[in-house]
Amino acid sequence: YKLGQKKPFFYRLVEDLAGVMGDAYPELTREADRVAQVLKTEEERFGETIEHGMKILDESMSTLKPGATLSGDTVFLLYDTFGFPPDLTADICREKKIIIDEEGFNRAMEAQRTRARMASQFKALKTIPYSGHKTRFDGYDLLTETAEVVALYKEGVAVEVLQPKETGLVILNQTPFYGESGGQAGDSGSLVSDTLFFEVQDTQKIQPEVMGHIGVVTKGQIKVGDQVTASVNETLRAQTMRNHSATHLMHKALREVLGTHVQQKGSLVNADRTRFDFSHHQPMTDDEIARVEAIVNREILTNTESTARVMSYDDAIKTGAMALFGEKYGDSVRVLNIGTSCELCGGTHIKRTGDIGLFKIVAESGVASGVRRVEAVTGLGVMDYLNTRNGWIARVAGELKTAPEEIGERVTRLIESARAGEKEIARLKARLVSHEIRDAVENHTRVINGIKTFVYKLVGVDNAVLREALDKARDLIQSGVLVLATENEGKVQLVVGVTKDQTARVKANEIAASLAQMVGGKGGGKPDMAQAGGSEVDKLDQALLSVEKLLSNTK
Repeated sequence: YKLGQKKPFFYRLVEDLAGVMGDAYPELTREADRVAQVLKTEEERFGETIEHGMKILDESMSTLKPGATLSGDTVFLLYDTFGFPPDLTADICREKKIIIDEEGFNRAMEAQRTRARMASQFKALKTIPYSGHKTRFDGYDLLTETAEVVALYKEGVAVEVLQPKETGLVILNQTPFYGESGGQAGDSGSLVSDTLFFEVQDTQKIQPEVMGHIGVVTKGQIKVGDQVTASVNETLRAQTMRNHSATHLMHKALREVLGTHVQQKGSLVNADRTRFDFSHHQPMTDDEIARVEAIVNREILTNTESTARVMSYDDAIKTGAMALFGEKYGDSVRVLNIGTSCELCGGTHIKRTGDIGLFKIVAESGVASGVRRVEAVTGLGVMDYLNTRNGWIARVAGELKTAPEEIGERVTRLIESARAGEKEIARLKARLVSHEIRDAVENHTRVINGIKTFVYKLVGVDNAVLREALDKARDLIQSGVLVLATENEGKVQLVVGVTKDQTARVKANEIAASLAQMVGGKGGGKPDMAQAGGSEVDKLDQALLSVEKLLSNTK
């Protein structure tokens, strides 16, 4: 980066590596193009990290002298917000003889970890001191059953009773409620008796085989030992099952369309939609999304029966079931077959693929380096999505006074018209600036230390117009030094020109660098033409006034 090498190059080693190691690792040859693309993407992203981080770091160090200390908060900001490695910050500071505040950085890191721990309800539930019997889960076959309250907790502390309007956690001896795991959200519903109504808002596993029913007492009171009727919200469970089953079909379709390198990196399935993160090095194209949707919907239309079998982990893998990398499995696992998908999964699912109804991907995005995210809806969720989209289309068509099917053509014409208008505005603005420059050169050119000098600030122009104005002024002044400036969106832009006959005495790049420092930025270029920019707009006038002093000191 310091030598000016800012383009990716490491990825070009893949071809040679495959040639040397391809016999031992055939996947290198088979996947060479994809590996090279992934490496190139990583280099480009890290290059952006370096560029953004260096800008922040340079600004932070500009006010520090050798021996001074860079605050730990700044080091943490670079790391947490911009992904700039702390050891790289330390290396750069060491070259400038600046010390980094390691203790301050460590404090900021620990504070972030504390915030993360406090924000995690799941981790908080793990601290509940329950040591009783396991909860028998009957939710694969039942949505309602009678159960006994074996423990109650209020704010993490065991209690014997929860009073009206109190929020707490209930543990039952058996339950139809599914506790959040494997990406599937926990069930909601109710615990009811003749004198009690406890609204279950969420279900979490406080231990691998112990369900915690989290909610609030809305009627009566609930006591340890009570017999209650536990009922899952059937509508929400059905919607969640449709989304979860569709996720399995989508996972298989993604591997079929994008390649077997696709691996699940995380998921969240609830009644509203499924969110699925997976390993892939670039955004999905519209065609790839359409192909995945077609594969899943074909599976749905076959309406094949889903099956679930419990067997040993080794036997499950022998059957071809897909296990998630990094997931912890017990000796016995549940093998789920949905359509042509076969995975290990403990979640709740539909009985036939046709129960899903319809499948639609509604969003695709990147969430981390090499990790993409798709969000999808099923069943009535697809109808809601399409109805909403149709409403938008109808509203846009109404605004454009055209039929929905003609929106594309109408928008294209509007864009072309807008572009033509922008070009005409730019042409007229350039003409106005040309006239302004002509008058300004005549009225504002001065002779400083024997050099014709033209310093002028234009209002509301972009960098392209600024350069055109410089060329126009150079033609008019013929010999001398020219400095033009403007302000745009809180930023300063400067161009400096020196005619060829004066570059032996004055360098445009040196003037630009000097002015840039005054406006909090950087500048550079050639002896006859240079540019500069900065963020301290309030110092621009002072910087322009300094040109006279710079030229007065020229020999």
